Amino acid sequence: MSDALQKTITLLLLIALGLFLKGKFKNKEQTNGIKEIILSVALPSTIFISLMKIDMDSSMIIIPLVTLVFNFLMFFSAPLAFTLFGIEKNSPTGRTLMMLIPSLAPGLSCFPFIAEFLGEKSLAIAALADVGNKFFVLISLYILAMNMFLKNSNEEKKETKMADKLKSLLLSMLQEPINALIFLAIILLSLGINYNTLPYVITDLFDKTSAMMTPLVLLFIGLAVQLKEGKKRIVASILFFRAGITMLISAGMIYILNISDLSMVLLAIVIPLSAASFWPLAHISAFNLREDAKSLPKEKRTFDLELAVLLLAFSLPFSTILILAILSSGAFFAHTSTLITSGLILISLGALPNALSRVFVKVSKA
Repeated sequence: MSDALQKTITLLLLIALGLFLKGKFKNKEQTNGIKEIILSVALPSTIFISLMKIDMDSSMIIIPLVTLVFNFLMFFSAPLAFTLFGIEKNSPTGRTLMMLIPSLAPGLSCFPFIAEFLGEKSLAIAALADVGNKFFVLISLYILAMNMFLKNSNEEKKETKMADKLKSLLLSMLQEPINALIFLAIILLSLGINYNTLPYVITDLFDKTSAMMTPLVLLFIGLAVQLKEGKKRIVASILFFRAGITMLISAGMIYILNISDLSMVLLAIVIPLSAASFWPLAHISAFNLREDAKSLPKEKRTFDLELAVLLLAFSLPFSTILILAILSSGAFFAHTSTLITSGLILISLGALPNALSRVFVKVSKA
């Protein structure tokens, strides 16, 4: 049995253990406690170690910029889903999908597997890539949500607190432990300080907290999986479509940027396949509360909050399975032809239920 396969089986068993323990975690606060430890302690420590062990140079600024370009390419590709699934762009469903499809949350769904399969240097590059994504989900998507809300509610007046809100979002981004340690690592490296020159007490602390990451993330995925939810068909279709479009865009960027190193190719594939981000849901929830105050009926709301929650819930296990499959397959997906074929297959799988439904309706009418 190959090392990659053995590693994959071990990771899947940890997810299965999380599923087995679901009965022990009877409320959402308990699983959120594990998530907080991951995002505030284990994951920041792992990323800090990875960054401090690589040689930084000015050319690395292109990494977050490339991710930001990917976010916008996904955003402009999202309307293709509306044609496939018969969704009205200016409906609550359409606006919700425009927010969620281009967002990424690599922390829980991608970073642990990059660390296990590709090593610390690749994880450091992935962490830098997420900086560009953070700017997109925090700032660009908030502005988008604001515009959608104002247009839907026919409020043409200027939002006087927009600047304050953006300032608050930037501040919250800097206050996140992951981002704070990324910036700290960049400052230390620019001063010529690396991981080996730090005091032993500091490195030992980071080593021990970092060791928790992979087991905790996989247990959390098992605990967080929701097996009984409605709207499964539309959510599954969107996730297949999102993954398929992602692979096509990744193939194009790998070709245009002439990426040949295997680790970099795999990073260009799996980072975009990360689960959808929580931040669009936070923006959607904020505007939904304002519509609650007006007692707007569900069909007249700017966003479909229920759909956003379901998409996030299913996105994490779906992305985890895809990323695990790609990383454990070695160089199989490291060819643009394979990526394009896989992307088209995933898009077809997403479109199939809606196509069959249309055929069934036409046959029934006939």
